[in-house]
Amino acid sequence: MAFWLPVIFAAVLGLALLMYVILDGYDLGVGLLLALSDDDDEKDAMVASIGPFWDANETWIVLGVGVLLIAFPAAHGVVLTTLYLPATLMLMGLVLRGIAFDFRIKAGAEQKAMWNNLFSLGSLLTALCQGWMLGHYVTGLQASALGLVFAVLTALALPALYVMLGACWLYTRAESPLAAKARRWARHLWLPLGLALSVVSLATPLVSEMIADKWFTMPNLLYVLPIPLLALAAYGWLGIDLWTPGLKRPLRAFLLVVALCLLSALGLAYSLYPDIILGRLNLFAAAAATESLRFTLWGVLATVPLILGYTVFVYRIFSGPQPHARYES
Repeated sequence: MAFWLPVIFAAVLGLALLMYVILDGYDLGVGLLLALSDDDDEKDAMVASIGPFWDANETWIVLGVGVLLIAFPAAHGVVLTTLYLPATLMLMGLVLRGIAFDFRIKAGAEQKAMWNNLFSLGSLLTALCQGWMLGHYVTGLQASALGLVFAVLTALALPALYVMLGACWLYTRAESPLAAKARRWARHLWLPLGLALSVVSLATPLVSEMIADKWFTMPNLLYVLPIPLLALAAYGWLGIDLWTPGLKRPLRAFLLVVALCLLSALGLAYSLYPDIILGRLNLFAAAAATESLRFTLWGVLATVPLILGYTVFVYRIFSGPQPHARYES
């Protein structure tokens, strides 16, 4: 039990962060795409597509940070101390998004454009900071020049992934002509996303010898080779769906981007395990006392199914295109 408890909590932490990237990723992507639209009604439709979900989507990052604090307090202290500035800026971006989301509905025509721009700005700030934190974390939180360059690469790649998620989300949720425009956005993003993911994937073993050894030594290479091959297949299938004339499979396009997120998460998990901070702290050394983990497990067993059930419930209730949000004066 002393062995499996840290592994279980690490899996819950990974699940929470993966769910956050997928769910909050698409609404951050919609916020970024808002800057590309020049039609006010179209912007209302874009915001309406995420309106019922975006607050609930952020529950997953709260769960992830909570699990990190309770189950791995030593890692929590190191991670948040090192990433204090980008984490603070990310929270500022999330707050700005929340304020702009509500104020744009109440604002008059002369102020609405400003709140739309602030919503996009908050989305961009949040996405960039998350990408920077991810890149810095993958390098083991080392402040080397190569690590900083890698953090910049991930700071650019993660927003590209979010924008693709947002475009495919709009493709599935919006009515024509916005759905057609979302598909065009996704087409234009397909190649930049592939380049961004390829550059980050190729750069990862260059910034970490530990990751390079895990991926490029035999027989490990044979075990993990399906991950990049499946990712390449999902990326190619996404391109076929987006670029084939007359072929409209919006849900499949969105799920293929989700598959890219899942495969990337599996690759990252393999690269890190058994460390929770690469090269500095493994999850067994960072874990809380076994008695504390055993007690906390009961709360996790109750909380995670509740959040999953609520998420499924909300998405079923608000399935289909949503009317534009309005607040009464």
